[in-house]
Amino acid sequence: MMAALLLRRDKKSTAAHLKSDLNRTDNSSGVRQLQELLDSVLNPEKPPADTEALDWCKCLIAGEEGFEEFCKTVRSYDNATLCGLVWTANFVAYRCRTCGISPCMSLCAECFNNGDHTGHDFNMFRSQAGGACDCGDSNVMRETGFCRRHRLRTGENVPSVPRDLLLMSEMVLPRFIICIIQYLRDGYTEPDTSAERDLQKVLQQLEPQITFLEELTKMGGAMRTVLTKILTNQQTFKDLSMGQEENVFAKKNYENYLSALKNSGLVSVEEKAQTGAAEPTRGSETGALGLLGAAAPSSSESNKEDQDGQSIGQRKRVKLSSSTKDPSIMDSLKHKCFLEELLFWTIKYEFPQKMVTFLLNMLPDQDYKITFTKTFVQHYAFIMKTLMKSQESDTMSNRIVHISVQLFSNEDLARHVTEECQLLDIMVTVLLYMMESCLIKSELQDEENSRHVVVNCSEALLKNNTYWPLVSDFINILSHQSVAKKFLEDHSLLMLWMSFVSFFQGMNLNKRELSEHVEFESQTYYAAFAAELEACAQPMWGLLTHCKVKETQEYTKTVVRYCLETLQIWFDAIGFVDELAPNQVTFHLPLHRYYAMFLSKAVKCQGLDLESLLPDQEMLMRIMVHPLQIQASLSEIHSNMWVRNGLQIKGQAMTYVQSHFCNSMIDPDIFLLQVCASRLDPDYFISSVFERFKVVDLLTMASVHQNTALDGEQERPMLEGALTFLVILSSLRIHLGMADDEILRAEMVSQLCMNDRTHSSLLDLIPENPNPKSGIVPGSCSFEEMLSAVADFKAPVFELGGSMQQGMYTPKAEVWEKEFDPIMVILRTVYRRDVQSAMDRYSAFLKQSGMHTTGNPWPPYKERTPLHPCYKGLDRLLHCKTLHIVIFTLLYKIWLDHSNMSEHVLCMVLYLIELGLDNQVEEDKGDEVRPSEHCHDSWFPGTNLLSNLHHVINYVRVRVPETAPEVKREREPPASTSAEASNFGQNVREAQVFSLVAERRRKFQEIINRSSTEASQAVRPKSSSTRWVPPGTPPQLVTEILEIHESMLSLLIKLHQKLSAKQNSLSATWLEDMDANPNRHAHGDGITAIERILTKAATRSHQSKRSIQEICGKVFPPVAPKKNSPTAKKTMDKEERRQRARERQQKLLAEFASRQKSFMETAMDVESPDTEAAMDLGASEVKESEVLYDCVICGQSGPSTEDRPTGLVVLLQASSVLGHRCKSDEAKKLPTTDEERIYPADTCGAAHDVRLALMQSFFKDSSCLQSVSIGWDGGVYVQTCGHTLHIDCHKSYMESLRNDQVMQGFSVDKGEFTCPLCRQFANSVLPCRPGRSTEVVSWHMPSNKKTSVLVKEVEDLQEQLGFFPTESNLSKEMELVIKDIKNTTQRKYMDYGKNPGSPDNDFLFMYSVARTNLELELVHRGGNLCSGGASGAAKRSCLNQLFHVLAMHMRLYSIDSAYNPWTRLTQVAPNGNNNLQNVAPRPDVPMLFRDCPSLLIIFVLTMPQPLRKEHFICLVRMLYNLQYTQALAALSAKFSPEERQAWSTSGTLKKCPFNTICLSSSVWSPQSIEYSLQQFCLPYLRLSCLLQHHLYGDNLSGCPEEEEFSGLAGCLGLLDPAPQPSNPMYSASCLDWTVSAFDLMSQWCSEVTGLADTQTLLVQDLQWASPHLLHLPDNYNTIFQYYHKKACTACKKVPKDPALCLVCGTFVCLKGLCCKQHGICECVWHSQHCGAATGIFLLINASVIIIIRGHRFCLWGSVYLDAHGEEDRDLRRGKPLFLCVERYRVLEQQWVSHTFDHINKRWGPHYNGL
Repeated sequence: MMAALLLRRDKKSTAAHLKSDLNRTDNSSGVRQLQELLDSVLNPEKPPADTEALDWCKCLIAGEEGFEEFCKTVRSYDNATLCGLVWTANFVAYRCRTCGISPCMSLCAECFNNGDHTGHDFNMFRSQAGGACDCGDSNVMRETGFCRRHRLRTGENVPSVPRDLLLMSEMVLPRFIICIIQYLRDGYTEPDTSAERDLQKVLQQLEPQITFLEELTKMGGAMRTVLTKILTNQQTFKDLSMGQEENVFAKKNYENYLSALKNSGLVSVEEKAQTGAAEPTRGSETGALGLLGAAAPSSSESNKEDQDGQSIGQRKRVKLSSSTKDPSIMDSLKHKCFLEELLFWTIKYEFPQKMVTFLLNMLPDQDYKITFTKTFVQHYAFIMKTLMKSQESDTMSNRIVHISVQLFSNEDLARHVTEECQLLDIMVTVLLYMMESCLIKSELQDEENSRHVVVNCSEALLKNNTYWPLVSDFINILSHQSVAKKFLEDHSLLMLWMSFVSFFQGMNLNKRELSEHVEFESQTYYAAFAAELEACAQPMWGLLTHCKVKETQEYTKTVVRYCLETLQIWFDAIGFVDELAPNQVTFHLPLHRYYAMFLSKAVKCQGLDLESLLPDQEMLMRIMVHPLQIQASLSEIHSNMWVRNGLQIKGQAMTYVQSHFCNSMIDPDIFLLQVCASRLDPDYFISSVFERFKVVDLLTMASVHQNTALDGEQERPMLEGALTFLVILSSLRIHLGMADDEILRAEMVSQLCMNDRTHSSLLDLIPENPNPKSGIVPGSCSFEEMLSAVADFKAPVFELGGSMQQGMYTPKAEVWEKEFDPIMVILRTVYRRDVQSAMDRYSAFLKQSGMHTTGNPWPPYKERTPLHPCYKGLDRLLHCKTLHIVIFTLLYKIWLDHSNMSEHVLCMVLYLIELGLDNQVEEDKGDEVRPSEHCHDSWFPGTNLLSNLHHVINYVRVRVPETAPEVKREREPPASTSAEASNFGQNVREAQVFSLVAERRRKFQEIINRSSTEASQAVRPKSSSTRWVPPGTPPQLVTEILEIHESMLSLLIKLHQKLSAKQNSLSATWLEDMDANPNRHAHGDGITAIERILTKAATRSHQSKRSIQEICGKVFPPVAPKKNSPTAKKTMDKEERRQRARERQQKLLAEFASRQKSFMETAMDVESPDTEAAMDLGASEVKESEVLYDCVICGQSGPSTEDRPTGLVVLLQASSVLGHRCKSDEAKKLPTTDEERIYPADTCGAAHDVRLALMQSFFKDSSCLQSVSIGWDGGVYVQTCGHTLHIDCHKSYMESLRNDQVMQGFSVDKGEFTCPLCRQFANSVLPCRPGRSTEVVSWHMPSNKKTSVLVKEVEDLQEQLGFFPTESNLSKEMELVIKDIKNTTQRKYMDYGKNPGSPDNDFLFMYSVARTNLELELVHRGGNLCSGGASGAAKRSCLNQLFHVLAMHMRLYSIDSAYNPWTRLTQVAPNGNNNLQNVAPRPDVPMLFRDCPSLLIIFVLTMPQPLRKEHFICLVRMLYNLQYTQALAALSAKFSPEERQAWSTSGTLKKCPFNTICLSSSVWSPQSIEYSLQQFCLPYLRLSCLLQHHLYGDNLSGCPEEEEFSGLAGCLGLLDPAPQPSNPMYSASCLDWTVSAFDLMSQWCSEVTGLADTQTLLVQDLQWASPHLLHLPDNYNTIFQYYHKKACTACKKVPKDPALCLVCGTFVCLKGLCCKQHGICECVWHSQHCGAATGIFLLINASVIIIIRGHRFCLWGSVYLDAHGEEDRDLRRGKPLFLCVERYRVLEQQWVSHTFDHINKRWGPHYNGL
């Protein structure tokens, strides 16, 4: 009843009344009234869209004042010290690494700009998941970085809140919140019963209510405190949330809520009842989660079905129940307060943005933050279940991380939750559960009996990175030391984590396809790499960060112990003993890598002894197998053995070594192998390597062998791979003793040696070593210091013709000289070509510095960092007999040119020898003691390389096919057999000998002795009886004994001879000479390398020195002892063949060069058609012939004829460049504040439009249209590349382009094509006029006729009627070109007359085309003709042909003689002044208002062609008179009345012959008057001169700027060519009158004096500055901050992609549908209006410039670069950007010269969508 009354009253007064009631001491009635009112207002049965309830709440909370006022009041009590501003995706925020404590720290723009971050390492970024501002939070960032507002601890001086202010809020809000919760309960339906859409609908209806909550949070600390109390109060929740008995609606809601709660634990309710059942029935949530349900904690093994129904087979389940301390994750959730239920619904509704923002807005309240974090953790398992079911997992992931990153980045909070809520247990368990949903049986090793399960990489969970938010939270909390220590101390957790990691061990197994090519290439491999990196490696790096000091030794020991245990379990599960299953490889061994990295840390940082952490030998042998298999497979993949598996396998090999993965994959693998190699028997290790690489069969002394594993062409790359791997293994020191700085330096050098790099790509390419917080983070100081130490910066270079360069870093010279390390380069190259690139750059450096000029240098040998004592055993690899036998065999084979040996093999063999010499093993003391000669059992006496080098091996027993050459020739050293081998290599599966493989389990030494080929000096070779073998069967293997008598040293010396192609290349005394110059060995080729090794051997052992001298002393022939041996013959043939090939090549090259030269010459001739067409005046000889043109399509040369015309390839484009010129030479500034503006009224185009409009308002239209030029905006510019073609050839060329299916960057239908010769873009062909013969000369000759005679002749010529050309191909083509020209520009740029489409309009447009082209050429020449000569633009000019075509067209309009301006120019009208004024309703335009250049062009184009030069000069003279008079008139119009008076009284302008007057008798500076007259006439003279140059080929002579007037006047014959230099030049002296000057001038003036208001037309402004783009600010941030939030002027919204026109500064929406007009988006629309279809736009959010040209567009690049000279497209890096003036100049230059089409190559159609 009460409520009804209250509802009827006005809301405000009710609120005031209730408030006063509640404020009394006895407030029970008030409370009752309020509750009743709320019951009826906040009735959840009303639809939420009804906003009445919301209005009531606002009023009740605010009391008597309005809600806005109330907000202000509450804000004044805000005591928050944190900013806490929450933002959503795409918000622009900042991150400062200098100020951040947590790497996730971020600041809003306002706090960033108000803080001081000068010189800090910061960047701007676009938020992907949303975030919140951390300003003021000292847990996350240093206080020095706080902004001004949050630096002051505002909380201290804020008054306390009066009790009554928030009283109503405390009463009303709980009811409001429960109302929202009831709507949420009511709206929720299980996903399988109805479509997901409904959830969105419920949320949309609730939008205003949640927005209201959000507004409340923004009122500051006081209101947040109230909200926190309400949200966390358990009592209120109890009272309100249970279904009230009498309310059916609430009851139904409550039940709905309970059922939703049911499955919120990890184990759903139904399953609890039947734990242990073999196949639990499904819960209500089917799909992936039903599967999770099956993971019931049970002791028995539950045989469980995958959702596809394949049985996974028996396996041990992880016993979750026992290991998890907190049962709450298993069970359903129980809620105790509003906050918990709100979060629950937020999750159920898949994190709606508004709810997330509300929950985050509350975070600045500390109590809330703690409660909320606990609630979040409590719901963690439920979040995971919802995430896995979600359709929109991407969006949801972002929202989850948006919340969790705010909670877990704070160390105190994370520690608190870890201790109180078992955060770590929950996270690990949840991750385990998540991965359990997609396990499959591992097929590695023993497929049938394998008990190991791995994740299935093709599951959505892995493919879409659904696990990402959970893993990222885990990595985040492990970054806190206190949390990580808890994790490392908790053994059961560690064990659980290891079982998680083992799910990834061996995933994505590759099986080599041997027969067919694989049908479907799966791309799951990237998911596998991403999963290992994110879920295994990143947490590992996180843990390693906290294992840096001695005190943490125990942690490392524990992890290592668990790694080994888990590895053992894994080996057992896959059934691995010692032999690997063939043709399989997996790149994923996270357990091995955990083990390796913790070992490395233990030795490097914690001083642990390696021995204590290693397992027994047997386990080490097992651990070694899989990483070694990966190394061998890399080689196989690069040798094309896996080609049938498709491209993806190459992708895997590349990803494995790629910079983001290498430090978590290949580096630990190699380190682990190094550890194994240093502890296992070296002979065993080496034989395993060669066996794995399948090259054992190749290592035989025999020239022929059978290889069962490899094809012939795979042997060489595999052998190279094996040797390279051994070199890397024995020389890489990344984890074996290099300091962090050295590692960084080595990484940087290797990347820079491959290619010059930009700063950002270098940052990206250098692996974070080992993790972002380890100190050397790319981006920290040491990175910059190191970079400046090893590299020089090359500033960006600008080539006008092409690509924009970026700022690059290139290695310093001393780096090439001392630090270039090819081994590191090989390890780090993703593409094999990069190794070659590094070598090419290295040899270029050596050539340039003169260190090595002949031939190709070899990779330099680099000294290594000494090994850490723990790994000393690694050197034993280099000192073991097996390796020495291999080295000996290979040296021998290379010397004899056996097949499949290569320079690279030799290079690596020498590298191994040198490494061995440099890394001696200490044990062998008795270096010089020779063991007894007779050792029958083994090749070498000891293991020391130094003593084995000079050991001579006499005989070797080999197993060879019977057909091998060794068998046929008895007692001869085996000759080289590459020829024979290739003949029967196909049917002989090449043989095998020296077997490294044997039963590996036996004692290793035994193995080596027995299976290494025996060397014996006692046995003489036995011949075997040769049996007949049927052809085609593989030959029998027989044992032969070879006579060798060589040592490694002798082979090296023979190789030296072979390489240097000289007998005795080393004299007996060369060693003595060497001592003099020890340094010359550092760089060079194989010869140098061998010399270096011999020198080292000699200095380290006297025995070797003696041997070397002895061998060099014996003079022996190069290779084979017999003269007629095939080898010698072959080498001779080889040399001869090479010589012949060289000669052939020289000859071809010479021929090619001469062809090229002649082509260049002809091309040059064609380039300037006008100079050919017109002849030089000075030329005395007469050119009888016609002009010849070359057609670039058919290649024929000939004249252009009426029937078969030739044409110039031209590009027609509309241009507004002229119209954008201004008076001042300063470019206009781009506005970056609201106060600044750009005014377009002062441009050339606008001024001309105004002038024409003004004329049309006074004078006759047809006359107006002949008195001015148009085409300043939208004029047609014609340019050519200078090539010509027959027009019929062109048509067939276009036809072929039309049928071409290839995607072209241009549209053939619009007539576009590229010039067939130079590929320049074009869209029309301009016909050339048929050539002229002898008449040419007379037509040029100057004549001495008097001016008056010429004037009469000109008049007669004009009287001639226009001749209509006969219909011919030529005239048809000309008409077509005219049509093209008209179609080039828009209609509005052609119709200026009163009646569109009239001949007058057409006439105006035609002569304006000529004017536009002349004016643009002037602009290209810098605005004047002082430079003279043919400029670059002139070479492309086709004005001569263009004039001819226009003239043909314009002769169709004859000028009415009554109005012919010529008569008015040259004759005084007979009957006084008023002859014309009274005739027409509107008068003609007076002569003084007419534009002289336009008249000149009209005369030239309408008179019969070709025009004689004397007539042209006559035209120029007469028009100059008019121009000069206009100058005087304009000048006098500018005078003040006094000045005018003074001039007229001084009697200067009396009736006397005009020529004699020199304006010199006045007080008012005659110089300034003379100057302004010259300036007024200059534009006319420039144009006339240019026209004369194009029509008659006259040269333009250059002159200094101050003499330009006299120079041009002389050139046009207005002046005597040689004026006296002493006299100053007067513009009046150029005048030449045929009638009385005074009469004519008076007549011209009288036309004007009769008219009122036309004064302004007298004062024309003819001087325009050259066109400029807008002036941009230096710092890009200035533009970005102003424009990225600016609303569009058209649609008033902030555009998604804002853009700026750089010509006029207009702000437009790129691609915005809001501003579309007639189906055209705004940028394209603007480009048509502002630039006649050329637009230059700066995209604000990307910092790049796009060019729109007609229907195409291209990305031009950026004019803003960062401090390292790099672009930052899309602002991805967010570093400060600065204007690069040179680039901007290039852009402007391309705009002015209209060369966008030619220079930029990547064009695409925009379909009006930009």
